[in-house]
Amino acid sequence: MEKRLMTAEQIEEVLFEERETASGLHLGVITLHVEKTLNSLTLNMVERMLATLRDWRDRSDIACVFIRGAGEKALCAGGDVQALYRSSIEQPGGPCEYAETFFETEYRVDYLLQQFAKPVVVWGHGIVMGGGLGVFAAGSYRVVTEKSRLAMPEITIGLYPDVGGSYFLNRTPGNSGLFLALTGASFNASDALYLGMAEGFIEHQYLEEVLDALTRHAWSSSVGDNQERLFDLMRGFVEKSAGARPEGNVEPAAAEIEALCQQDDDVAIIEAISTLQSDNPWLQKAGASLAAGSPLSARLIIEQLRRCKGLSLHEVFKAELVLSTNIVRGREFAEGVRALLIDKDRNPQWSHDSAAAVSDADIAAHFAAPWAENPLNTI
Repeated sequence: MEKRLMTAEQIEEVLFEERETASGLHLGVITLHVEKTLNSLTLNMVERMLATLRDWRDRSDIACVFIRGAGEKALCAGGDVQALYRSSIEQPGGPCEYAETFFETEYRVDYLLQQFAKPVVVWGHGIVMGGGLGVFAAGSYRVVTEKSRLAMPEITIGLYPDVGGSYFLNRTPGNSGLFLALTGASFNASDALYLGMAEGFIEHQYLEEVLDALTRHAWSSSVGDNQERLFDLMRGFVEKSAGARPEGNVEPAAAEIEALCQQDDDVAIIEAISTLQSDNPWLQKAGASLAAGSPLSARLIIEQLRRCKGLSLHEVFKAELVLSTNIVRGREFAEGVRALLIDKDRNPQWSHDSAAAVSDADIAAHFAAPWAENPLNTI
């Protein structure tokens, strides 16, 4: 029998399924379906997700949504930064049409999920980073597993934790969100629970059982009832998995993190973390990541979190679109991606030699809206 190979155009990057449940209502299942790129998000994927989620939001026969990644390695490793890189270098100074459309659409998806009245389960197995963490953080029931590896590592490519990171990283215990944003440090399932970024730890072996249970469930026509029913349903799987939870890294390091972040100014915080010497290998690696990252990004990360503290989710996404647009129109992001993913020389030529060299004018320019009206005014 002749073996047929699928072309890239024939491979579905994201799959949508509607499963009829015991009550006659439906479970909507979204599968991010690009295993070879660890299910990284493309413009096509977020456009299709936005259209389907709007449909499911408005339909009375959709009771619950479940989001997962294809394969065993990742929910989603982030946005397709190589496509964003091409958009940035092809249109230096902007507008960078593909990249800016991607950011706007991605933020619309994340905001829609955050505001979704119906239960949204996100299965955060494997790598959950960048744009993947944006989708994960937006769920109403966020599952972490024994292999969950979460991070916002944008400091390494001259970006910053967007996709709502300016909102949810401001709501973690103490200064843990600031530390994770500056260092891009990865954290596990127990850390996510401590940080308030997950609802339950469930071993990955129960994935299909969970999906079957959600399908067999008699969902109510009342959205409020369904949120409570979902938590009741998941409780049994959490109890079965309790013994498999890994030891966390963030909570044991909380005192050191607070000491590092209690400096007199932004530059001092960055220098304290970058030069830290610790017997804790997780902390030591985090400091090294910041030391190698973009000094401009480090300053922008602190300023962005400061500006967004206390803002509504809508205002946060509008602010993120301003900053992301300005960054992609500049050179720092393209240089970071070049060094890490294109030439892979791991020797980025950052625009500033140190955090102290970044001027107030450099920072202010990144927060100036590049258009007369923010595209996310209506979201």
